[in-house]
Amino acid sequence: MLFDRRLVAALAGLLTATRVSADACTEDLVIDDFTTWLTGFNNLGSENGDDGSMTAIAATPGYVVFTPKADDSSYFYESFACQPAITDGYNAIEFTVVGPANGSFALELQTLSSCSDETGAYNSSWNFVEGLTGERQTINLPLDGWDDAPNYDAIVGLAWSTFSENEVNWSVGNVTLVCAAAETEPAPDPSPTEGEPEPTGAARVAKPAATDLYAGTQTRPARAAGARSVPRARAATGASHKREIVGLHGRALPSPTTPPFAARAANAAPAATSEADACTNLLIDDWESQSRLTFLGYNALDQTSSDDASMASIIVSNHRLLLTPVDEDSYFYSEFGCLDVGTTYGGISFRIKASRGTEFSVSIGYAADTCSTNPDDEGQSSSLSTDDLNWTFDGTEKLYSLPFSAFSGVGGSKLTLIYFEGFSHNVSFGPMSFYCGDEASEYQLPTDVPTSPAVTQPTPSTTPASKNLVIDTFKDSESNDLGEWHGADEEGMVATFGNNVVTLHTNDSDLSWYTQLAGQCRDLREYGGGYLHFAYSGSNKFSIALQQHNEKCDDTIKPFPETWDSLEAARYATSSDIYIPISHFNVNLTRVVGFALKGFYSTTPTKITKIEIVDELPSGWGEIPPKLASGNLVFSCTRPNSFAVAIDDGDPQFAARVVEILEAADIPVTFFTVGLPLLDESNGLADIYKDMASRGHQIALHSYTHPPMEGLPDEASIDWEYTNDVGAVKQVFGDGVHTNYFRPPFGTEGARMRQRLAAVLDDPSPYIVEWSIDIEDWLWAESDTPEKQLDAFERDVKAGGNLMVMHYLYNSTVELLPEFIRVAKGTGKRLMRVDQCLEDPNAPPLD
Repeated sequence: MLFDRRLVAALAGLLTATRVSADACTEDLVIDDFTTWLTGFNNLGSENGDDGSMTAIAATPGYVVFTPKADDSSYFYESFACQPAITDGYNAIEFTVVGPANGSFALELQTLSSCSDETGAYNSSWNFVEGLTGERQTINLPLDGWDDAPNYDAIVGLAWSTFSENEVNWSVGNVTLVCAAAETEPAPDPSPTEGEPEPTGAARVAKPAATDLYAGTQTRPARAAGARSVPRARAATGASHKREIVGLHGRALPSPTTPPFAARAANAAPAATSEADACTNLLIDDWESQSRLTFLGYNALDQTSSDDASMASIIVSNHRLLLTPVDEDSYFYSEFGCLDVGTTYGGISFRIKASRGTEFSVSIGYAADTCSTNPDDEGQSSSLSTDDLNWTFDGTEKLYSLPFSAFSGVGGSKLTLIYFEGFSHNVSFGPMSFYCGDEASEYQLPTDVPTSPAVTQPTPSTTPASKNLVIDTFKDSESNDLGEWHGADEEGMVATFGNNVVTLHTNDSDLSWYTQLAGQCRDLREYGGGYLHFAYSGSNKFSIALQQHNEKCDDTIKPFPETWDSLEAARYATSSDIYIPISHFNVNLTRVVGFALKGFYSTTPTKITKIEIVDELPSGWGEIPPKLASGNLVFSCTRPNSFAVAIDDGDPQFAARVVEILEAADIPVTFFTVGLPLLDESNGLADIYKDMASRGHQIALHSYTHPPMEGLPDEASIDWEYTNDVGAVKQVFGDGVHTNYFRPPFGTEGARMRQRLAAVLDDPSPYIVEWSIDIEDWLWAESDTPEKQLDAFERDVKAGGNLMVMHYLYNSTVELLPEFIRVAKGTGKRLMRVDQCLEDPNAPPLD
């Protein structure tokens, strides 16, 4: 929808909040949190977008990122059904924004004369926002004082335009209509301090956003000059597979020269063994996993799939793939290995959603007789454009098919890949499959995905009497009611303080917000029979953790905290309150640190007005759910004088050197393996790890495709990772491997991933293994000072750390491994496997 622009001469500035009528709404109305971006609609079911006016645009849950063109023609809009905002009690428009420091833009408010006349032309009013900080900040624009006196009771759209700088990245996020009642409702107790100021448009931003705005949307740089533009059937080569990798704790790693699981020859293709009248669609990719595609570079056939860094972004969500091209040189392909379709399969089908006028080309790679294993052999291909195929698009999703008979030379051949190029606009693909015979059919996603039953954990049948304790009513942005610190420790967690309320929102499940109970240790046993209470509104899709200090109560000693237990807020919540028995937190109550809100898996903001411990539940509350088993979260060894070397994923080309170093040092270690690359027959990882296991090293779990587990949208997605990872390990090693040790990718932990690990393994006490020594290979390995990895190791060892994390992704890291071992042995501690250092009775005995 192209908007007419009527920019008035004098644009209104940011305005002071003005109270408006509020007798209907009870919470903010989310217009767009960008979780439904792939559908082409916002949270209200209406269109959003840029009509192709931007150079590039991409979204990830929480925000959209775009790059305006140089000609000042770019805009981004949100449309929705007519909103009688004042009557319904809304008093402001709020959103987050990132733009250049001191930058500015115009926001257009589109209104009708009345919501009863939605066929009439809309009117435009404007606000000019200036003086941006260069970091993500919250903008609150009251529905009062806009130019041309708009009808705030008939709002139908918003549009951002007139950007002060073009050809740079901008971002808009979490667009909402602010409910006056929700904004001004006082905390239950105590009442707001008289004269305390109300929140205004200058909201407090606790932490800045990442500098690279496109990083969260898997941004890739434009393809280098001279990169290939002709489709070819080939084995994947590492040089063309550079991609940004999100590192430990969500930090961005530099793009490696080769991907995490190095370039590989094509796997053996699936065989088409069924006759056409008995066969079912053969899945190429169901877009099940972002990390499978963009982190590991595989499709559902376990073959290479990539854009070779040519796209502006690739986003996988809800079994859809959104491709955002940089220009017409951007491309995407998915390989089949060497699939002999014979007469079984007649073509490829998949759903496509694209705007009117979108064009691109499709090529099928094939071999008439034998597929070449030479990566330099481009093979043969046949190409057709969307015009050739008579494909047209209108912005809705439809099923399209590629009959092999339409492609010259393809019919009856051995197929190697499908290749798309020449995109004129963004496109969205649904699940892609080979269909049987000559009649196109659609691959049907499984509708009944089984999940493992939850494992409960006993709690004390009787609990002591408790006292009441008010922890936080958010009167101060720096400290809680106990006079202790509260806040976030990582960039990207935005905390906006108002009148006895804090609003938290983030799109990163690895980030936390804390409120402490003590500067060192607090004994919470006198509250052990009580209930942790949150008064809140908005999202309850997060975890609440009670953190336990180390036995010295010394935050200079590793680890700090020693551990914590995370509980799922939604299980204990209504729409306004959360009550969790203190007894459900499986920690040592004699030395607790504080509570952490973490593992956010929704971008909907959470508003909290009070955190307290109460001695009893309110009348009529109902039954408390049972405590679910959440395993053992460990950061350090428990065996006296022990030290564990724990190695995560790596590049197969360095594996032999790692084995050589470990053999020379004569120490056993633990390898946390990613399941999908383990099944890749071409990279040799399975044989490498089987050899390591035969030498006495421990093999443990590290997910199937390496996503941030707690950030996955639902339990089925979490279970899919665990079930496939366990299956991969059993397929390679047999049933003899004890697989109840798991290291979360990026260290991302939360209640759901812990509960589902226990459920899938049917084990109430699996180990979730973090670390107390971080060599920071994600930071230093490819820098000009790779020796700083050793500095980081020595720093954490000196602080008492005894359980390390490292990857064999980089040569510099691998060549420092003998030094790490030398320093560890120099402590006088014995080096051993993780299960041995945790005194697991199932671990091999020490010699």
